[in-house]
Amino acid sequence: MSAVRILIADDHELIRRGLAAALSDRPAWTIIAEASNGQEAVELASQLKPDIAILDLSMPHLNGLDAARMIRDATPPTRVLIVTAHESEQLIREVLGAGAMGYVLKSDAGRVLVQAVEALLDERPFFTSAVAKLVLDGYLRAENQPLDEASSSLSPRERHIVQLLAEGQSNKEVARALNISVNTVETHRGNIMRKMGFGSLADLVRYAVRNKIIEA
Repeated sequence: MSAVRILIADDHELIRRGLAAALSDRPAWTIIAEASNGQEAVELASQLKPDIAILDLSMPHLNGLDAARMIRDATPPTRVLIVTAHESEQLIREVLGAGAMGYVLKSDAGRVLVQAVEALLDERPFFTSAVAKLVLDGYLRAENQPLDEASSSLSPRERHIVQLLAEGQSNKEVARALNISVNTVETHRGNIMRKMGFGSLADLVRYAVRNKIIEA
């Protein structure tokens, strides 16, 4: 059996331990790194180029959806598996659009995680049964149903800035985190507010919570 290198990212240490334990009966599979936030996950994936990246959706500093996009851009061979407590048809479409190949609910992870990783290694998608039903129902209703405008009109960089601002970071802190100037952050912030029709930072925070960019 060939070696498989796995990255796990979740902001809860107990969850990371549980996911690692669920994979422990495969001796050729190695957890090469763990990340406690999305930004760290992207950096580790870029450095280590794992075969599989297992990501939570709701993580600080950078959510799993945007982390998945960045990991797929930085290291295309890495297959991304989302393991989350959240399920919605809209969210699943966005996850697939970000390049993830699998979607597993945390409540099912202990039972199906190995199966999910095996599927991704064979370049097959994998969905928890409840998620698969949502995908099928959505396809049957409208094969080409467009994404919700509010969720799709922001670029990955803009979504990242939304998350950092919604987490309470200042323009200066966002600039430092993204290695850009404060003026650039202010420009992005103004564009986001106009594009989304936000009148205040509170509107931005509500949007971030509603779209699972941050936890409530």
